[in-house]
Amino acid sequence: MAFSPFQWLYSILQWILTSIFSPDPPAPGARLRRPKIAIVGAGLTGVSAASHCVGHGFDVVLFEAGGKDHLGGIWSKVNSTSGLQIHSIMYRFHPGVKFDEGYPKQNAIVGQVEKLWKMYHLEDKTLFNTKVEKVYKDKQNRWIVNDPSNGRFDGVIAAVGTCGDPKMPHLPSQDKFKGEIHHSSNLDGIDGKGKKVTIIGGGASGVEALEWAVETGASEINVLARSDKWIVPRNAFVDILLAFNIFGQETLFSWVPENILRLFFYRDLKDIAPADQGLFTETPMVNSEIFRQIRQGKAKWLRGDIEDLTEQGVQFIKRAKGVPKGGPGHSLLVEADVIIMATGYKRPSLSFLPDEVFEEPYGPPRWYLQVFPPSHPSICANNCTYVNAIGTVGNYHIGIYTRLLLMFLVDPLTTPKTFWMKRWIDMTSTLKALAPTRAFDFFTYSELIYWFCFVVLINPFRWKWALFVFFGIGKGLPAQVVGHEDRLRNGLGYKKSYLD
Repeated sequence: MAFSPFQWLYSILQWILTSIFSPDPPAPGARLRRPKIAIVGAGLTGVSAASHCVGHGFDVVLFEAGGKDHLGGIWSKVNSTSGLQIHSIMYRFHPGVKFDEGYPKQNAIVGQVEKLWKMYHLEDKTLFNTKVEKVYKDKQNRWIVNDPSNGRFDGVIAAVGTCGDPKMPHLPSQDKFKGEIHHSSNLDGIDGKGKKVTIIGGGASGVEALEWAVETGASEINVLARSDKWIVPRNAFVDILLAFNIFGQETLFSWVPENILRLFFYRDLKDIAPADQGLFTETPMVNSEIFRQIRQGKAKWLRGDIEDLTEQGVQFIKRAKGVPKGGPGHSLLVEADVIIMATGYKRPSLSFLPDEVFEEPYGPPRWYLQVFPPSHPSICANNCTYVNAIGTVGNYHIGIYTRLLLMFLVDPLTTPKTFWMKRWIDMTSTLKALAPTRAFDFFTYSELIYWFCFVVLINPFRWKWALFVFFGIGKGLPAQVVGHEDRLRNGLGYKKSYLD
């Protein structure tokens, strides 16, 4: 491997972040304290959140519906050729994670999840093949998962993610097609060499399938997309810069980055750029490879609607730029030997949570900080109420959300009241009332950091926890303060913390 100064500096940066911010794993067999947290899902977010909890001395149980081969969540189910679209500096989902390259593949990502799982001794705290059907409270106000035999918990982290089973819609006249049909997540072992490959879906899965088709030697590649979607360069600096929009929505100046992208990135392919959709309305695709493939004539990008399937391929209505879905266009036959369904994944259900957390107008994602239901601040739906965003993914915020939950549970004076949680939601909705999307359907990472800062600063009792919440350090001093507060509360007959 050629020497790369940037990669060397990145390795140094990861070492520094791990040394300073990664909590120490507990000693094998160490007795962990309350609060005890139930974590639903042993994917990337679940394992990371569990590592933060036990690293700070608090007990957990991980519930995973699948077997051990599902450790890593969606990453355990995708193709071995799948990799990050964004730079891994924006995907360090725990301070202890270390990537050897900028855009690691599936096995490297799952490997880091497994490393955390073992490093923090989560083997004995994980219940595989245990689907969570319901979560409810007992008479002592503690959480029960499915039934009391699984223990009782002070808090719950829902970490089921946003990608579950593959979506595999039935295409019109699908039985007529004589070729192969596969989902984009199931391409390992499929041979596309010399074949005409048609990819249905123009999202991130579609781009990944396009890259697979090029690598496998397909003779012809067509991507059929129903709508245009913003594509941004695979460049960490550009991606971080776009996330600096603290308003989390389209602004009077959004035309600047949009036109810069059209001029310097899309260039001769401006027809693919969205005509009537702002950049800050939906999660963009992060990819530079797709334009190179189109310019080299290795792939075609067609906008339109599927009319029917025939023996030879897809009867397709090609629409001009600006014509809406289902609008008029030109009918053509897109011949195919292999059809790849890049149609995404079903969103996992949160229906195991109590019914009251779904009551409108405060149902997900309209929750406190998007993840805490106002009726139950001891629940944190970490990384599974997300809809659309621009910014770093699976990164800094997993630890912050987890430590916010720990702070709420450990220090009653920091726990938000239902009334004020709803007022924060109302305030954020009002601030984004003019946004093309609803307040919590799109955000930027800078806006997310603003949310965190605001909720810590607004409550003086949370100030002592600031270093712990944001960086995972300095728990000792606020814990001592809470101990003194406990003695005062005990004398006045108030609820004590778990630090006694």
